[in-house]
Amino acid sequence: MPHSSAAARDDNENLESLVDSLVAYHRLPQAAVKDVDPTRPLAQMAKEELAAIREGLLDEEECLRLDQLGEWLEQDLVRLKPLLEGRRERVVTSWALVHPDSRLRHEGRTLLVNAIGRDPAAPGSALPADPASDLAALLVGLEARRESALTRLALDRYLRLSGDYPQARLLSLFGTCHALSGARRALQRRPAPGQDPEHPARLAESMAECRYYLSLAERIAEFRFPPLVIAVGVSGSGKSRFTSGLVSRLGAIRVCSDAERRRLHQLPQDKTYPQAQAVPPAVGIFGEVATERTYRHLASCAGTLLDAGIPACVDATCLKRWQRDLLRQQAEARGLPCLMVSFEADEATLRRRIEKRARRLSVEVANSLALLDHQLAERECFGDEERLNLVHLDTTADNAAETLADLIEEHVKLV
Repeated sequence: MPHSSAAARDDNENLESLVDSLVAYHRLPQAAVKDVDPTRPLAQMAKEELAAIREGLLDEEECLRLDQLGEWLEQDLVRLKPLLEGRRERVVTSWALVHPDSRLRHEGRTLLVNAIGRDPAAPGSALPADPASDLAALLVGLEARRESALTRLALDRYLRLSGDYPQARLLSLFGTCHALSGARRALQRRPAPGQDPEHPARLAESMAECRYYLSLAERIAEFRFPPLVIAVGVSGSGKSRFTSGLVSRLGAIRVCSDAERRRLHQLPQDKTYPQAQAVPPAVGIFGEVATERTYRHLASCAGTLLDAGIPACVDATCLKRWQRDLLRQQAEARGLPCLMVSFEADEATLRRRIEKRARRLSVEVANSLALLDHQLAERECFGDEERLNLVHLDTTADNAAETLADLIEEHVKLV
């Protein structure tokens, strides 16, 4: 299996560089592992971790909860087997095995070893598996250290950079198994009776850690009713800036039209293509056909996240009624809550923001302002049905970010 020396370098990683490294690694050719059974690592991990934990549990109620987790894992593995089979070509040897000495550090603290915190001694850890196993290990490791905000940022960044939204449907399955690995490790750290003067205290500590991991496994496996948030607004209205705050606070994953439009046209993600900038005709990424294709893709990505039990936030202008209807139907078809947020600012503020951004991107200011005028003229008013799920946000207000989060929590009961 090919690995460059740079890819295998073991370092202290911050969260952004770690996620970038994971995305790049999961894109590497993995020719040597194409013919494996993609369900085997999960089945082996679930079976052996459950058995090891059961041997160490004495409480009958805890054993019953463990049995229920086992039943859920068995059923979910059957339910998701077609998805795993369809992703057979993506299986990869774990990033953790290639970077055994790396560390994830945050604010001067080491949070995770081998950077993603994956247990190399876990059953099936040496087997190639879906990339979701690595990502789930990272998310479980962060959550186990009470770093929920970092957990959400990691997931948002990974999905946005990779575009692999179907992977989200596998995270609960792999995540539950990795949480069980944590519970088993906690039990293994129990001191033997009579060999440690602090035996009672250390025993209580290890059992408390085991129970925490089992509770985490249950939370990961729990059925959820995630909301869909649709951000609506012209250029300069503040959609991207304010929706980014929803990631760390509310756990919503953003599906951004600019990123997905570039991905659909196989354009670099690190380059910006403003609508006011001349784009080669062969690309045509802002034409009517390309725009319809983009919105259908946004709807598909949002629907996949909702199926995975993850709150989704679509960041696009959504100026047309058909665009908003297409997105809203993703939630309504699943019986899930939906909220549209109209991001608004007075025209003078919009123009000032557009001018500032145009200069930063070295784009003609006049063209950018002309685009704004076009959007203002083309936007369609909200219909009566839309207003049932609509809130307005003045992005010039001092407390706009807090107001947005409060509005969403109030309307969709996210927390």
